[in-house]
Amino acid sequence: MSGPITIVTGVAGFLGSAVARVLAAQGRQVRGVVRGSSSRVNLADFPGEIVEADLRDEGAVREAMRGGAELFHVAADYRLWARDPGEILRNNEAMTRAVMRAALAEGVGRVVYTSSVATLKPLDNGVADETRPANVEEAVGIYKQSKVVAERLVEDMVAQEGLPAIIVQPSTPIGPRDVKPTPTGRILVECAHGRMPAYVETGLNLVHVEDVARGHLLAAERGQIGRRYILGGQDVTLGAMLAEICAQVGRKAPRVKLPVAPLFPLAVGAELWGRMTGVEPFVTVDALKMARHHMYFSSARAQAELGYTARPWQEAVRDALGWFAQEGMIP
Repeated sequence: MSGPITIVTGVAGFLGSAVARVLAAQGRQVRGVVRGSSSRVNLADFPGEIVEADLRDEGAVREAMRGGAELFHVAADYRLWARDPGEILRNNEAMTRAVMRAALAEGVGRVVYTSSVATLKPLDNGVADETRPANVEEAVGIYKQSKVVAERLVEDMVAQEGLPAIIVQPSTPIGPRDVKPTPTGRILVECAHGRMPAYVETGLNLVHVEDVARGHLLAAERGQIGRRYILGGQDVTLGAMLAEICAQVGRKAPRVKLPVAPLFPLAVGAELWGRMTGVEPFVTVDALKMARHHMYFSSARAQAELGYTARPWQEAVRDALGWFAQEGMIP
């Protein structure tokens, strides 16, 4: 295949893999950029060229990006917890800066930057949209803080250096090829195994990963430079999500709702154990702080300006469980 090259970072990951496949299906000549240490599970049938580069190294990224006409920067350090929390912030800031500078240096004509609804302030009794950006102090947890820092960096480069970037903000994607899995994918796996007898009630916006990927394509084609677009699905309580997972795998849904406050000592202990062992705790202090908010979001802007739509969230659960079963991650 010949023609303009589309660069996609993070194609070994969950969302990056989906974005690359949607672009290739539309006839794009895709060049995927991955770390040398990335899992190869999602690369087995990759529809394009693969190059390796450390995304924190601007020179290496420029080499990988050479000849690219458009860029989708999807890669991120997507962890809600780390032994060294500062590592998440340093990685996401350094990757974003290096990739965006490389795009400017190589004359890439169109950039879609994958941010997150994590950069927005949720409404306790309502649905938030793109008009509620958070500052670093308002973001709960190091991952959210890192995404705020990275998003503001992109916005500054758009305003000051003419970076031709559109910002997309996925809500909570679920679906196939969640190799790690992501924090939400981990909930699906644990629930399908029957290892979630109780839960803390909260709310989140669930969306099929392939709809988010298609939203990236629409943003590249129709989005306004410097504008943010939420790519979400439907608002769902955690209890309803767990009930749907259990219904699909033939288990009884958990019925015990736990209050948040008494769980903080457990989370502190779990994090201390995690730092000693390197095993990520299932419950963390930041996760409990976030659970106090219903993280509901509106995709109205993307629907009106991009023509974005999302299928029912139950289909995303079905496709995610099907893939986890196929990979032997759940019964």
